Amino acid sequence: MGRLFGTDGVRGVANADLTAELALGLSVAAAHVLAEAGTFQGHRPTAVVGRDPRASGEFLEAAVVAGLASAGVDVLRVGVLPTPAVAYLTGVLGADIGVMLSASHNAMPDNGVKFFARGGHKLADELEDRIEAVYEQHRTGEPWARPTGAGVGRVSDYAEGFDRYVAHLIAVLPNRLDGLKVVLDEAHGAAAWVSPEAFARAGAEVVTIGAEPDGLNINDGCGSTHLGLLRAAVVEHGADLGIAHDGDADRCLAVDAAGEEIDGDQILAVLALAMRDAGQLRKETVVATVMSNLGFKMAMEREGIALVQTAVGDRYVLESMKAEGFALGGEQSGHVIVLDHATTGDGTLTGLMLAARVAATGRTLAELAGVMRRLPQVLINVPDVDKSRVSTSSELATAVAEAERELGATGRVLLRKSGTEPLVRVMVEAADIEQARAVAGRLADAVKSALG
Repeated sequence: MGRLFGTDGVRGVANADLTAELALGLSVAAAHVLAEAGTFQGHRPTAVVGRDPRASGEFLEAAVVAGLASAGVDVLRVGVLPTPAVAYLTGVLGADIGVMLSASHNAMPDNGVKFFARGGHKLADELEDRIEAVYEQHRTGEPWARPTGAGVGRVSDYAEGFDRYVAHLIAVLPNRLDGLKVVLDEAHGAAAWVSPEAFARAGAEVVTIGAEPDGLNINDGCGSTHLGLLRAAVVEHGADLGIAHDGDADRCLAVDAAGEEIDGDQILAVLALAMRDAGQLRKETVVATVMSNLGFKMAMEREGIALVQTAVGDRYVLESMKAEGFALGGEQSGHVIVLDHATTGDGTLTGLMLAARVAATGRTLAELAGVMRRLPQVLINVPDVDKSRVSTSSELATAVAEAERELGATGRVLLRKSGTEPLVRVMVEAADIEQARAVAGRLADAVKSALG
């Protein structure tokens, strides 16, 4: 069996790859593993379980709740809430486990199971590996130790979770949003009710699109992966800005008043300056991945802000932030982590903070995002090559060195092997798009020649 856990929990086609049996078994295994680790010692364990609106989330939630309760864990069902809300409630309620059922930006047939540890933090890799091993051990025949009588878990709904999370979002905002008109695209997802409520309570005039989830329409032509509707709505309504979430609302992209996209790098740049000016950017440092646009790096250097870069994936950004005590990090895709207020990317919080900066400065979002210029970026996937030799091939190293000499200080080359496929990704940035395309094409040919 291949590893079930990816970089963001277990995902697959619901009722095909991700079955009720798998969700139940993983939940029981998680309870046993955390009990063995001493997490439950001295008290009766509690879990917080939430989901996005996917139809399959209904039966998967039932399976997860049944598995946890059968293992002696009391369960608080919080219903449809964003992933960061489940993480927040896991921490603030002192729960031992948090579980979110969502496949984020994936299409509706998919779903996923993500576990949080006490405090609302993602589980460590070694704990995920142990859960997977214990699940497999018992799936193939070894019986579980099962509590009976008063030892089984009790299940209750925690309706207060919605208001508690929204109140938290409002409490951490630096200023109100009075006078702003904002369009929110909720992707027919987990933030369909939370995000409009939070923006309205903060004082904004709110227009919503993609806020009518029916279990089947999540991410369907809307949200952070499809910005066309939001661009049009912002212009149509004469709004100051637009905010787009993905299905579980752990990310956020934006649109300025003219309908132009503001990506995760630009959002991170705006928030870095806002936090620096407020004295909240610890060590004057921001964390991003190696895929961040070179324009972001150049803007941070110009502003005197240090940049730490990690491997691609918000979990690696978070690991660096926690290890070094940094306050802000994120990805080009819109995962932004403000560690003083959240343990994971939080799209609603990010959107609120971005709007708060617009309101506080009186400047347009386009003006604020102008702190950085996005350099043209070309990405080519080169399939069917020996990706294991990407860092050892002398022929490829020579080609990369030549490309870097040609691009100079205003360009960049990055070669990355895929984590799941036999291919190498060639990324080139340059001040001129035609130069970026030409260099990327030559490097793609070099990858084929050297590794094919």
